[in-house]
Amino acid sequence: MTQEAQDRKWMRRALTLARLSEGYTRPNPPVGAVVVRNGRKLGEGRHRCAGCAHAEVEALDACREPVAGATLYVTLEPCCTHGRTPPCTDRILRDGIARVVVGCHDANGCHCGRGLEILREQGVEVVYGVCESDALELVLPFFKHVTTGYPFVTLKLAMTLDGHIADRCSSSKWITGEAARDEVQRMRRRADAVMVGAGTVLIDNPSLLCRCGGGEKLMRVVVDAAGRTPAKAQVYTDDAAARTIVATTPAVAARKSKGWSENGAQVWTFAPDKDGRVPLKRLLKRLGAAGYLHVMCEGGGRLAGGLNDAGLVDEYCLFYAPAVLGDVRAVSGVAGQGCLLSKMPRMRFAEIKRFGDDVMMRVRKA
Repeated sequence: MTQEAQDRKWMRRALTLARLSEGYTRPNPPVGAVVVRNGRKLGEGRHRCAGCAHAEVEALDACREPVAGATLYVTLEPCCTHGRTPPCTDRILRDGIARVVVGCHDANGCHCGRGLEILREQGVEVVYGVCESDALELVLPFFKHVTTGYPFVTLKLAMTLDGHIADRCSSSKWITGEAARDEVQRMRRRADAVMVGAGTVLIDNPSLLCRCGGGEKLMRVVVDAAGRTPAKAQVYTDDAAARTIVATTPAVAARKSKGWSENGAQVWTFAPDKDGRVPLKRLLKRLGAAGYLHVMCEGGGRLAGGLNDAGLVDEYCLFYAPAVLGDVRAVSGVAGQGCLLSKMPRMRFAEIKRFGDDVMMRVRKA
């Protein structure tokens, strides 16, 4: 096996480890690392949560023999500053790692490129950009957060081919099949928060929890400017009620807060916008300030429309079922003010994948 092939092999393993930490590390990025010598793995690790050892340190700690002269594979460039933990570059140099293979740079201005410079200056061979696109994909939410203060927003919708998320009676169970719904559960596990509008809670009374294992830190955000959601809804009464945030206005909070928060839900208030709604940009800014990197919006149509109108969506993850309602009274997936065709922003396909009979299209800004 060539050195290039070996580098890809071990970086793929580091990426697999990092993906296990998605949804757990906020406000830090998920990172994986592997220590290898002569084609043999000596140790591996991942960053598990903020305050825990970084992936490089966990991988080095897992080694049961000296690592001097070995290669360290890490999905994100090693940090070089003191935070909750010491710089990983110090540990790498102290242990005598001879070669460091990195997936991508850190967008954090404190680190970007500097960690690699320090290693090179001390005689460590640095290889950059192995499996770079996959490594970047993994940390997109972190990069958005660290550079703007806002979380990365995914708008997920399950729709008919003619763009409806429910029929005229607001029934949406089920537009897509089981395989697509299972993928949505996996998406929830990787997110920091799931956000929905009041109508979704009122009609479906969903738990919004992750049912596929993991997701113990997943938050739920309910946007309810008018106080429509009942205090007995699952999101306010189940065992995870303390992981619910309801975003509303001060006037509504004055009469609804006690019921909503009885089991631990948090009530966040915002002065309403000119239409009497919760200002979504300010809500996302507050979520970002609280350390949430990745917010997945699951509807309904008005909330999706509001996010789209405000340009707050980073990616659209649309699951299309091979079906047509053909009813003008059915619920539209994105029900905002919209724009004229001449001003319609163009996007690009990032991924197209089939789940059972349904097709998922992941689309991002061009």
